[in-house]
Amino acid sequence: MGSIFSDRITDVPKSFIREILKVTNEKDIISFAGGLPNRKLFPVEELKKATLKVFENEGRDALQYNTSEGDLGLRKWIVERYSKNQNIDITPENIIITTGSQQGLDLLGKTILNENDNLIIEEPGYLGAIQAFSLYRPRFHPVPVNENGMNLEVLKQVIENNRVKLCYTVPNFQNPSGITYTDENREQVANIIGNTDTILIEDNPYGDLRFKGSAKKSFFTFMPKNTVLLGSFSKTIVPSFRIGWLVADESLIEKLIIAKQASDLHTNYFCQKVICHFLEDADIDAHIRKITESYGKQRDSMVQAIRKYFPDSVQFTQPEGGMFLWVSLPAHISAIDLFHKAVAEKIAFVPGDPFYINKTNVNTLRLNYSCVDEETIEKGIRIMGKVLQDFI
Repeated sequence: MGSIFSDRITDVPKSFIREILKVTNEKDIISFAGGLPNRKLFPVEELKKATLKVFENEGRDALQYNTSEGDLGLRKWIVERYSKNQNIDITPENIIITTGSQQGLDLLGKTILNENDNLIIEEPGYLGAIQAFSLYRPRFHPVPVNENGMNLEVLKQVIENNRVKLCYTVPNFQNPSGITYTDENREQVANIIGNTDTILIEDNPYGDLRFKGSAKKSFFTFMPKNTVLLGSFSKTIVPSFRIGWLVADESLIEKLIIAKQASDLHTNYFCQKVICHFLEDADIDAHIRKITESYGKQRDSMVQAIRKYFPDSVQFTQPEGGMFLWVSLPAHISAIDLFHKAVAEKIAFVPGDPFYINKTNVNTLRLNYSCVDEETIEKGIRIMGKVLQDFI
């Protein structure tokens, strides 16, 4: 009897990080592996009040089915936020509330990609996007990123030689590298893509988490017709509600709504209403400042510890926001080999392999600083530095 599984599901690997998290569940492991917000910063009391308010004011309505587009009040708040913070002019009709921004990736893949269609992904790139798009069996074209953004020469070559349907980016505090595209790089990327049919996805889950430097312009500013925006409350409020959103031209939104209806009818309406009341009554900007102040100190602690304990031959990024930094080891060192040695010393991180297309035993790795206090960061990096000395 043959396999009952589809070709598309057998082609997609398990999430590498989800598998690593199983290894790091032991209490005595210092983990820099997760991509999780710091649970100590969740606004528990404010959400409790918002939840009670939903039950008191909208109880039965909030427990009913709702529209696929999502709550109108929440979409209006998102519209005002884009206008205030980024000078982006959209309407509620441009927005779908999604089950996390991850669903936005799935809906875009489902709506736009046929098998063997061309898709640009950053290198290194967000593994959740690699996994989501892999289901639709595209041809991936990795474009390297550096401290300024996308490699423009490689991007230009890919665009000129292929009909590219999607270009996926995380331009602010990129996952996994932590880098942020400069305004100049964004404008140049837009000049390359703007006159094509390629849709650029600007995934921005970390954009509000800036603790240094100044905000950068959205790709939407340079090419609104070619840009789809993804956002999320997972990093600024709580992840378990799985409330995100997608912004696109209304002609694309129409098709995405059909895909959304086929997937889950609508996003959790009760949690949408809780978020609405939270945003009405709490000071979201003050809450975000609390998060960024904490993450900024944790990032500084990690950078200082790396400078102190890692060999000089190790390079690393110094993000101005977000939750990750990226480490490049000397070329002869496999981050996978280092991972196994580090886990034996009760230290965990994510080796770089899953962030690449068709590359293995790479010499890069991702470190997360958002979930570990400053004292533990110093201790973990010190131990990791000792492990590294055996490879140099």
